[in-house]
Amino acid sequence: MTNLIAAALFFLLAHILVSGTRLRDTITGAIGEGPYMGLFSLVSLGALIWLGLAFSVARGGPGDVVYWSGNGATRTIQLFMQLIAVLFVVPGMLTRNPASVGQAGAAGDEDTVRGMLRITRHPFLWGAAIWATGHILVNGDTASLVMFGTFLILALAGPISIDGKRARKNGAAWHGFVARTSNVPFGAIASGRQTLNIGEIGIGRLGAAVAVFLFLIGAHQHIFGQGVFGPDSPL
Repeated sequence: MTNLIAAALFFLLAHILVSGTRLRDTITGAIGEGPYMGLFSLVSLGALIWLGLAFSVARGGPGDVVYWSGNGATRTIQLFMQLIAVLFVVPGMLTRNPASVGQAGAAGDEDTVRGMLRITRHPFLWGAAIWATGHILVNGDTASLVMFGTFLILALAGPISIDGKRARKNGAAWHGFVARTSNVPFGAIASGRQTLNIGEIGIGRLGAAVAVFLFLIGAHQHIFGQGVFGPDSPL
């Protein structure tokens, strides 16, 4: 368990204390944006592999206390949450977004705020937050709480980090984009700054999300060693 906690802390701190902070600005100023992105990607990948391996060892081992586990009701809720998660993640990844890597210049375009961006300017991270929360709902052991809690914290902290980084780099264009969107899903729609337009999201993007969802249901046992449906699941 100690190794898992160390991996989780390293993964979190690498993102929270470096990516999106003024330390990142200092590093990129010294070595350039490209080398920084390459180095940070390698560090992130290494940390992610460490986290995954540590989780596989810690789960079910000494110190992995089970506080709660999934039942029929929570597994049903979890399944619905995972569908919502992929409906944020997949269309979000397939939508041009000034908050995404390499697309910051689009912040000043008047027609940028379309589809998923009317709902939130950080669809991928909110999808990740929903994904992590759903897994915590049905996996109440210590190892899972550390693992999925790490992703939940990072997903919730990510928008703040990205907003700060973009504001420093893109100034007025970013502030204009922020004024037309919201971090919290449906916030801009609720405030009257945007209207929901499902057609702009696109049937192709939504179809791709559903396809990913169905694939994950079918392959979950083979990929992660644990099926989606438990013995007490009503589905």
